Amino acid sequence: MVITDRRKAEKILEACAQNKVSMAVFCTGSFWNTEAILLAAKRFAEKHDIESLPITVAMTFNYPYMPQAQRINYAGTASEGLMSCLAHLNVLCKDKTSTYSSITALPHLDHADPKRDEWALTKAAPHLASVLFDAQTYPYEDNVKLTADYVKKYGREVMVEGIIEQLTVEGMHEGHKTDDYVARAAEYIKNTNIDFLVADLGTEQQSGAVGKCEYLSGRARELTAALGRPMLVLHGTSCLDDSQMATLANDGVLRVNMWTRIAREAGQYAAKRLMERYGDIEKGIFEACEGRQYLCDMTEKAADIMEHILGVLGYANLSGARF
Repeated sequence: MVITDRRKAEKILEACAQNKVSMAVFCTGSFWNTEAILLAAKRFAEKHDIESLPITVAMTFNYPYMPQAQRINYAGTASEGLMSCLAHLNVLCKDKTSTYSSITALPHLDHADPKRDEWALTKAAPHLASVLFDAQTYPYEDNVKLTADYVKKYGREVMVEGIIEQLTVEGMHEGHKTDDYVARAAEYIKNTNIDFLVADLGTEQQSGAVGKCEYLSGRARELTAALGRPMLVLHGTSCLDDSQMATLANDGVLRVNMWTRIAREAGQYAAKRLMERYGDIEKGIFEACEGRQYLCDMTEKAADIMEHILGVLGYANLSGARF
C-alpha cells in the first residue's frame, strides 16, 4: 500500500526508531527504478517475515544537480514526471491484487526549493508522505522563515525534512565543519518545528567513491543527544561502505537517502550484459535488440544492491513486526 497519511507515517517512523532501523529513502528517476525499489523490499520482506515492510520512494523535482522528475518522461516535464511516477507506484502496490501489495511505500519529494519547486511542494503535497523543504541556498534567516512557514501551512499533511545549509556535492561545495554545528541545528529545529533534520555528517552527494569519505559518527551521536530523539537524515550515502552504514541507526540516523551508487552500478551491469549479446543485436534478433532486456538487467541489479542495503540498515530487526 501507499501511505500519504501523516499519522500513519509517524507511526512507521516510530517503529523504525524503536527497532534500531534506519529507514531507506531510495530515490528513483525512472519507472524501472521504482519497481526495483519495491522488488528489493518484497524479496527482503519474504526472507525475514516482515509484513508490510516500509520503504520510502523519493524523487527530486527541479533540483539542479539531479532533476529526477524531469528524467521520468522523454518530454522532460517535471510535473508530469512526478505525478506519473506516483501513479505507477500506486498501481504496483495499492491493494491485495497488486504485485507488491506486501510493501508499504511512503512517497517523498526530495530537495524541493521553496520557489523553484513551489508547485510540487503545494499541489503534490496530498500525494506525499514527506518532503525535504530545501532552503539550503538561502540566507539563514530566510531559510528559517521559509521553512517555518511551510511547516505551519503543510505540516499537518506531510512530514517535513529541513536543512540548515549547503551540503557537499561532489567537487562543488564544502560542508559546514565548525564547532557550533550542534547548537545551530538545535536552534534551527526549535525555530522551524521540522520533523527531520538533513544533517551534514561528512558525506558527499553524488559521490563516485564508496567508503572514501569521513563519516562523522560522533557528530551524529552528539546531535541525537542534543535533539532528544532520532531524527537525522543522511544524504550522500553512496560514499559510505557497509561498515559505515551499519552504525547509522545507533547514531540516530533515522532516514538514509541513496540513489547515485545504485543507478551507476546497475547501469554498468546492464551495459556489460548488453555488450555480451551484441552479436545477436547485429543479427537483428528481436529480444537482443528491444530495450526490455536492458531495463530488466538494470532492475535486477538495482534490486540486488538495495536488498543488501536493507540488511545493512538493520531491516531484519523488523522481523515479526506489524505496521
